[in-house]
Amino acid sequence: MQGPPVFIDITPEDQAQELRAYLKGLGAEISEEKSPKGIEDDLHKIIGVCDACFREGQEAEVESVLVDIVSIMVLVPLERSENIILAFCEKLTKAPGSKLGFVCLKALWLLFQSLDERSPMRYHVYYHLIIIAKATDQVKLAFRDVDYLKQQFASCPPSPEQLQKLYRLLHEVLLKSNQSEQAAKVMIELLGTYTAENASHAREDAIRCIASALADPNTFLLDPLLSLKPVKFLEGELIHDLLSIFVSDNLESYMKFYKDHKEFVTSQGLNHEQNMQKMRLLSFMQLAETNPEISFDVIKKELQLPAEEVEGFIIEVLKTKLVRARMDQAMKKVYVSSTMHRTFGRAQWQQLRDLLYSWKTNIGSVQEGMKTIAAAQLELMNQQ
Repeated sequence: MQGPPVFIDITPEDQAQELRAYLKGLGAEISEEKSPKGIEDDLHKIIGVCDACFREGQEAEVESVLVDIVSIMVLVPLERSENIILAFCEKLTKAPGSKLGFVCLKALWLLFQSLDERSPMRYHVYYHLIIIAKATDQVKLAFRDVDYLKQQFASCPPSPEQLQKLYRLLHEVLLKSNQSEQAAKVMIELLGTYTAENASHAREDAIRCIASALADPNTFLLDPLLSLKPVKFLEGELIHDLLSIFVSDNLESYMKFYKDHKEFVTSQGLNHEQNMQKMRLLSFMQLAETNPEISFDVIKKELQLPAEEVEGFIIEVLKTKLVRARMDQAMKKVYVSSTMHRTFGRAQWQQLRDLLYSWKTNIGSVQEGMKTIAAAQLELMNQQ
């Protein structure tokens, strides 16, 4: 099998000619001669047949070809390179197999990092990069978190429409790779791109956001969703009613909702048994907010649990660390020391303020006490 070309200190035009010859040697329909129209036309023709190296299936050869194409491409002025970059991205998304997909992922990442930070083409490269990450299940290599993503585009932010398209794709990819927490954050960012004027256009995104948040077994703080404009636009609809139950109501309310709207719950891709388990956890958190001491009988009644399942449920709650508590099996009670609040509104801010004020007062008392002790010791030393 013919080895990959090695390019050293030669001009982009000569480098392109070497690529032409190499690809022609692999059976590609391309001339070895330089294009009289210039390097941009050379690149178009090379990119059009560069998948000839995909058929060979050797990662080192494919990577060498792709890296060399990138090294030429970044030298072309931006105003003449847009179509070339898009054609390259499209070609790489069609690479077969996960191994070649990984090589293409690296090549696009190299292109993304090589482009000027002010280039609007970086968005298009990154979008196609995520497409490949989805196909190869390598999203962790392309996406760290929302904050890092924003940093990457700080010098040339995408338009709201572009961000919406990217966030939808990222949400899909993150869910596929079982990164539900990151997927939820991306979906919230997506809804945040809508304004009061166009919130009505975000209906499907808002419904998808609510459903994925409810289905995520690790998402319990749902209150922030209610403040999002697209979610507010859903007030009066069943999906908004269901979200409100998960935000601040109890298991009994959910059971009544499910009894009246079974088909709707199922149509949203939600599992009733998982919903019940989540509502039990949320209901227990609500109990723990106002009851430092909870009996097994109360838990059994409020959470509709058989007596023999109460202890197991409490153990599961403590594993989540949503509630810090101690279980007394002999007394059949739970002693709560702290809990995460289901909602964080004015009352919770007041409670936090009072706690901080109390902490400040106590620190002041300790300081005064230390001063008194220090003064007494100093006086004793002087007397001696």
